[in-house]
Amino acid sequence: MMDLVAVRRQLHQIPEIGLEEFETQAYLLGLIEDLISDKAFASVRTWRTGILVNLTGREGSRTIGWRSDMDGLPVTEETGLPFSSQHEGRMHACGHDIHMTVGLGVLEAMLDQQPLDNVLILFQPAEENEAGGKLMYEEGAFGDWLPDIFYGLHVRPDFPVGTFATNTHTLFAGTCEVLVTITGKGGHAAFPHEANDAIVAAAHFVTQAQTIVSRNVDPIEGGVVTFGSLHAGTTNNVIAEEATVYGTIRTLTQDMNQLIQRRVQEIAAGIATAFGLSVEVSLKQGGYLPVENNPELAKEFMTFFDKEEGVDLVDCLPAMTGEDFGYLLHQVPGVMFWLGVGAQTALHTPTMSPDERVLPLAVTHISHFLKAKANHELS
Repeated sequence: MMDLVAVRRQLHQIPEIGLEEFETQAYLLGLIEDLISDKAFASVRTWRTGILVNLTGREGSRTIGWRSDMDGLPVTEETGLPFSSQHEGRMHACGHDIHMTVGLGVLEAMLDQQPLDNVLILFQPAEENEAGGKLMYEEGAFGDWLPDIFYGLHVRPDFPVGTFATNTHTLFAGTCEVLVTITGKGGHAAFPHEANDAIVAAAHFVTQAQTIVSRNVDPIEGGVVTFGSLHAGTTNNVIAEEATVYGTIRTLTQDMNQLIQRRVQEIAAGIATAFGLSVEVSLKQGGYLPVENNPELAKEFMTFFDKEEGVDLVDCLPAMTGEDFGYLLHQVPGVMFWLGVGAQTALHTPTMSPDERVLPLAVTHISHFLKAKANHELS
């Protein structure tokens, strides 16, 4: 059997940004080719830096999909682990090394016996930056291997090992990137009347944008408008000609996302009029739609794991995290769930370090489920 810990540690050392996962792809392909070398029912395709492994079923009337994402983040690791990232300024701070390792372990388990249904194991690039799932779908990467049902997970540090958490509705938010560019007129700090200060306008924009959630969003529905980056100016005594504000919108429905997008644009237009300068708003939603579980499939999933010994099944509330698996679940019915990894620090932080005891546990229980699903022991 595969040494899951060793595989995870090797993957952890080679994090790469989305659509640049060349070393990761090569490493995975080597392992996959060894696993399927004597399995006539297994085939491999690649798409850019992604990998698709198809197991042709004995009946093959439908395809059950399992998705693992591959990319790392532009984060400098500070875990102090002996197997820390070897790629400067890159880290698997979102746990995709765990996702890939679980995917490999599930593949190995599914190869024990040819299933009745087809099974697709997807290693998907660019979840963090370019909505790789959307790109794969739109560019026809799945072809005749497109699943009829799709499953996937995401690690969650604050849930202990053994926790599988999901619900029968929306699990993750849809997201939209917002880039606002404000252009005024630069000048000397001593003569503000001869300039048009982009920083002052940007400050008013950021402040006004905070009223969207408090005054335009139904408090029962909720929403997030966060601007995490504001860049302007060069020194203390020069009035800035340009300011850029970069942020995110997060909502649990697409309608709410579009409402907030509209209000951001309206407030930006008002700022332009009020301050007599130009404001350009760029909105990028891409493939980051809300992650909406199929209710019937989610009930089946939760019933199965509620009875599975060694799993603590939790019916959880939605979270405002974003995931491009939401795009695929808008094309194919399926389920996403949180996998507890008992880490001490949060996702996307430089010290995020999952408990590796989750690896054999996740592989064992997920393979039980997928085998039951693919062999018609479930609906």
